Amino acid sequence: MAQINPYLHFNGNAEEAFMFYKSVFGGEFAMISRFKDMAMPDQPFSENEANKIMHIALPIGKNDVLMASDVPDVLGQVSENENRIKISISAESKDEADKLFKGLSSGGTIEMPIADSPWGSYFGMFRDKFGIEWMVDFDPKYNGEL
Repeated sequence: MAQINPYLHFNGNAEEAFMFYKSVFGGEFAMISRFKDMAMPDQPFSENEANKIMHIALPIGKNDVLMASDVPDVLGQVSENENRIKISISAESKDEADKLFKGLSSGGTIEMPIADSPWGSYFGMFRDKFGIEWMVDFDPKYNGEL
């Protein structure tokens, strides 16, 4: 079956964001590469961009990978308040949902506090301190599996 792995873009703070995500999810980075690692003699990156993240990947759970990069200056800025996507996490328990919600929403803006929903799951939404939007859900009917 196909797998979906979110890929996020940041304005120079991808490493900071992913250190935060790693502190919540745990695990180790599968890959971290910087623009200086990919520079070619005819297309060098500026000193300002050399240490920015070209690609970072954090495995989450058994089959998922959260990935990101910083946007090179030449491509402009990402509008952090105009994200049109939410990352949905299906937790395996209410306790895990609470832990993830509390950890990831720290310093962010809660849109919907985590609570029992009218549709029967335990659900909450927020924008984290980096502007990324998340939904955390535990549905006992699926026992954490979709």
